[in-house]
Amino acid sequence: MTTIASPKLFGTDGVRGVAGQPPLDAATLVRLGAAIISAHPLGRPARLVIGRDTRESGLWIERELARGAASQGAAVTSVGVLPTPGVAYLAGALDFDLGVVISASHNSFEDNGIKVFSGRGEKFGEAEERAVEAVMADAALAAPNGIVPSLEPAPIADAYLAHLVRLLPAAGPLAGTRLAVDMANGATTTTAGRVLSGLGFDVVPIGDAPDGRNINLACGSTHPARLIETVVTRRCRLGVAFDGDGDRAIFADHRGRLIDGDAVLLLLAAARHRRGGLPGGAVVATVMSNLGLEIALAERGIRLVRTPVGDKYVMEEMLRHGYTLGGEQSGHVILAEHLFTGDGLATALAVLQVMAETGADLADLAADLVPCPQTLVNVRVRDRRPISSVPEVAAAMARVEAAQAGRGRLLVRYSGTEPLLRVMVEGEDQATVQAWAEEVAQAVRDTLG
Repeated sequence: MTTIASPKLFGTDGVRGVAGQPPLDAATLVRLGAAIISAHPLGRPARLVIGRDTRESGLWIERELARGAASQGAAVTSVGVLPTPGVAYLAGALDFDLGVVISASHNSFEDNGIKVFSGRGEKFGEAEERAVEAVMADAALAAPNGIVPSLEPAPIADAYLAHLVRLLPAAGPLAGTRLAVDMANGATTTTAGRVLSGLGFDVVPIGDAPDGRNINLACGSTHPARLIETVVTRRCRLGVAFDGDGDRAIFADHRGRLIDGDAVLLLLAAARHRRGGLPGGAVVATVMSNLGLEIALAERGIRLVRTPVGDKYVMEEMLRHGYTLGGEQSGHVILAEHLFTGDGLATALAVLQVMAETGADLADLAADLVPCPQTLVNVRVRDRRPISSVPEVAAAMARVEAAQAGRGRLLVRYSGTEPLLRVMVEGEDQATVQAWAEEVAQAVRDTLG
């Protein structure tokens, strides 16, 4: 096999980049569509389902990927705009072998990305991603030819919605409850309002008018100011904000206080533990989850199992050991009985189900989490040299770790989706952890920024 230069494509959440630039240029996308199919031969034509978020680049990216997949004999079905978990569910539940989502999640509209799912509805792990990259490096696949199949959206999304509402078939005692729902001008504009209104909630919509460029723009899970304002001014019992592709959710209680993924994991774990429905007595989260979550779970006899950052690593750990609840502080929550990928709307239904069951407000349920002081500083970098090879950064980290003396945590890692280095510090008081984080961040700015 003759190989060509092919850099590592997949990061912590699929392939990500600026639409129109490598690796999201037309030529690479055609090859990627072909590689996704040929890397996992079935002995028959593969069946592929594709969905996307609302970015203006989604249509042409879908076309090029489909052309590449068709060149390898794949039958391609488009579902148009649908949240990532919807495509994951359809890939696993209907007659498909693979699923592809075109989205850059919480990034701005200029970016886009590719997420790939197996026929079991599971996000590709490291082994599957490396297999695709190996095929991409084969020169024989450099310029596959293929006719673009019909991409008229197939009317199959209702199968996902029917599966989704099994988590909460009706609002019950919460009927008429006013909810602020921020759809980030993204993929959940096709599902969230319809589902929640249909269950009997009074939905106050935010970010529900996508125009191809306003996805995540001053709205959604990474920009919660509008959600907080709406919850307070419209006197909502709670609010929920999704990201652009709908696989994460963060919440605001009736006072406008933000509730992140750590608090959601705790309240869901506590409820399941009470019912005897938490296999292994464990929750899976990443190294970014606050130490306060670990302490609160331990007080309830529940273990916290940590993984590297990325919901695919959480999923792999859950599958490996049969755990049923996991997620990330950022709002990705995996409910194994529903899907083995994050689903923001499913998370919202699960939280509402606990509220209906207990009669408690979200503020009370989330109050059980007492976070340790934590700060996260993102530093834009021009290259991604190993941290250990940068003496100034390594020295700053050593100083902070010595000062912590076992009373905190320091985590420094590159983002898998953006040219950023993230510095996270936990400790006993906020001013100290902020100073420690800035010390490391400044060393990064001086050497890599």
